[in-house]
Amino acid sequence: MPKLSIQQKNWLLSAHVCCAALWTGTVLSMLLLSQRNTNTTNADALYALNSAITLLDDYIVIPSAIGSVVTATLLCWTTNYGFFKFYWVIVKWILTTGLVIFGTFWLFPWGNAAESISAKEGLEAFKNSIYSFDVQGVLIGSLFQILLLVVIIAISVLKPWGRRAVKEKKQAIAD
Repeated sequence: MPKLSIQQKNWLLSAHVCCAALWTGTVLSMLLLSQRNTNTTNADALYALNSAITLLDDYIVIPSAIGSVVTATLLCWTTNYGFFKFYWVIVKWILTTGLVIFGTFWLFPWGNAAESISAKEGLEAFKNSIYSFDVQGVLIGSLFQILLLVVIIAISVLKPWGRRAVKEKKQAIAD
């Protein structure tokens, strides 16, 4: 694939930053709702909080995380960043992949289960050990995601590690 022009790269980078900002801001909102979710005294409010968390996850977090990964892939593929040229890019890939896996296999199911249980049981959900586990999982998982997203953003801005040292290619085949 040919390299992007400066203007094209800037547009793609802007899309990447927007996706990351949406992802981060929405997870912060989920964290705040999760915290509020631990002490509500109204069954309808309990369900509404859990439903809002699931709604935010389904319609903003998932698309923005996918958008972030897609734009990052395109940036690596079509610019001089590359996939393995810089340590900071590699670290961002590892952290982002970890967040996507964590969100897909743990955080997303915990939020869905909490919503379902609160819909069926109302305030009795607080006596349900599965509900308590899932709600705590969403609260702690959202905090964990926020912290890692802030680290990823800081790495993006600071680019703390330079280019990887390229090992000299083996001498040309028998001159």
